[in-house]
Amino acid sequence: MKDAKKQSFDAIIIGSGQAGNPLAFALAGQNLKVALIEKGRFGGTCVNTGCTPTKAYVASARRAWELKNASDLGIPNPKLEKIDLRKVKERKDKIVAGSHDGLVDSLRKEKLITTFQAKGFFLDQTTVQAGSAILTVPKIFINVGTRPRIPEGFENVNFLTNESLLELEEIPYHLLIVGGSYIGLEFAQIFRRLGSKVTIIEMSDRLISKEDPSISERIREILESEGIKVLCNSHCLEGKNNPDGGVRVLMNCGGEQKQASGSHLLLATGRQSNMDLVNPESAGLAIDKKGFVEVNDHLETNVKGIYALGDCNGKGAFTHTSYHDFEILQNQLFGDKSKKVSDRILNYALYTDPPLGRVGMTLSQAKNSGKEILYAEMEMSQINRAREKGETKGKMEVIVDSKTEQILGAAVLGVGGDEIIGLFITAIYGKLSYKTLMNSVQTHPTVSELIPTLLQQLKPIKANS
Repeated sequence: MKDAKKQSFDAIIIGSGQAGNPLAFALAGQNLKVALIEKGRFGGTCVNTGCTPTKAYVASARRAWELKNASDLGIPNPKLEKIDLRKVKERKDKIVAGSHDGLVDSLRKEKLITTFQAKGFFLDQTTVQAGSAILTVPKIFINVGTRPRIPEGFENVNFLTNESLLELEEIPYHLLIVGGSYIGLEFAQIFRRLGSKVTIIEMSDRLISKEDPSISERIREILESEGIKVLCNSHCLEGKNNPDGGVRVLMNCGGEQKQASGSHLLLATGRQSNMDLVNPESAGLAIDKKGFVEVNDHLETNVKGIYALGDCNGKGAFTHTSYHDFEILQNQLFGDKSKKVSDRILNYALYTDPPLGRVGMTLSQAKNSGKEILYAEMEMSQINRAREKGETKGKMEVIVDSKTEQILGAAVLGVGGDEIIGLFITAIYGKLSYKTLMNSVQTHPTVSELIPTLLQQLKPIKANS
């Protein structure tokens, strides 16, 4: 390998994710010679095993739920045959293939981008090996993402991850899910609606513990109303294969030894950085205690000329934050250098049904911020549009800084929450007074038209002592 001829490029990108791909085209657009390295499928997690396929499953599950509950809206229930997971998977695969194949075709057409289907790793600060090729460059961009974290006690049990679960062709009879956070909850509802029995096993005292308790409780109520079993405070977890097939999870629930048995097991216990796969020590890269590569506000690592984008830098865990990383680097390399990570306002959605849209601070965070805050909430059951749709579960809430009048945070758990949250995101980025939104005239009949009414109900709330 030492005798391999080095190939020179202007830039190397390790990882073909939602930040790496647009960066490759942007660099090529500046007449730079680019090497794009990908050990898996081009497109990264979002296209192949994340957002695109899972939201396709969410849509299929939603359609099944609508058919099952049609009588609630005065429509006689049609006979719902047993769902064919192969058909659901075929639809998903077709959508994924369209995105993947379109990207690959675009990469092939760009003469200044050379792709390497191989594992890429550092040999030194300017040299990367990709398969048998040795590449040398002045600038290197890391976009290697994350992978499912497998907790201790489950190494020798038959388990599924968010990736392998999407490849099943038969609906699990009873799906056990270890992990009651975003990925686990979405899959719990998907497979319950497709026909599985589902049990969620969570170590914390509540689901999605990063959210405020009131939101966590609402989401648990929604899931349990659909027949999903939830076991919180489940500690000392260990997985075992059953002799006659299936799996079981042993747990210590409040000092009492318990177990749950199922046909399949999904591990949804978070994700870990893929930085350990690229030999970061050879480049002298600083890695934090969680395994993420450390970057500054402009996404440069501690080594000049090496940058990190997307989930592997620990600055975000979403497609939209990854793409914003690309925009930051594009601005730093070819623009006015004004964009930076610290300007980004956290926002995301949980794609249960109804979905949760979230931006900025939670109520707990606001209480601990030392700011004087105003707070209001409104039940979805108070909103005509939600009643008309027959989907009244959830609530809206908003937090305001009483001195600046700017919105600090908001949550919309309810029908359309993933889209409606965009109004609050825009208001926060625009540094608008909440009164501007409160005095706006929104379209009737919508859920959004009640946002001005929500803001009219703001009241002071005491900070935590």
